[in-house]
Amino acid sequence: MTPGAGFFDEIRAGDDPAMLQEAADRAATLLVRGARDSDDETVVDRVLHLAETEGLETLAQLWAGSPPESLAGSLWRLYVMRAWVYADPTGVAAQFEAGRTRAQVARVVAGVADPPGPDGLRAMVDDVLRGIVRADFADVLLRAAAFARVVATGRAALEAGHEETARMLTLAEQLEAAGHLEMRHELA
Repeated sequence: MTPGAGFFDEIRAGDDPAMLQEAADRAATLLVRGARDSDDETVVDRVLHLAETEGLETLAQLWAGSPPESLAGSLWRLYVMRAWVYADPTGVAAQFEAGRTRAQVARVVAGVADPPGPDGLRAMVDDVLRGIVRADFADVLLRAAAFARVVATGRAALEAGHEETARMLTLAEQLEAAGHLEMRHELA
């Protein structure tokens, strides 16, 4: 005997994870692919400040569980990076400064002002996120990856701790891998 049509209506187990992931992927695709052709500065501003207006917690619920080699996972990493730079611009500047002489190519790709002060880092990370709308998304990801690589190198030089250094290096590798997928039109 099979249950009636109303049987499942009575069960409240929470949101369907597959549906949530689909919604997260769809939102990321619309954000990256849909905003691309917009010349509207309000769209650029909304994309830049998405984590502030919607809340980083909301974005975490939406994208934090997404694989790093996805649009949603890439966006999550970009917004977390921006939040981190804004939360500790002086500390990030010190880490970037310590790494920039050891990671020359990545320093140039990251495009941070010289010397890398807190204001220059905030401007750089905002410029990276504006690139979601204005630039090729692969360039956005590779630029963010280069920045993370310089910071990871700086953390190692400052002996900030193996775990923190490894976490930043992992972020750099994830963003770089996503950038390469995007160049092959395989990032979804």
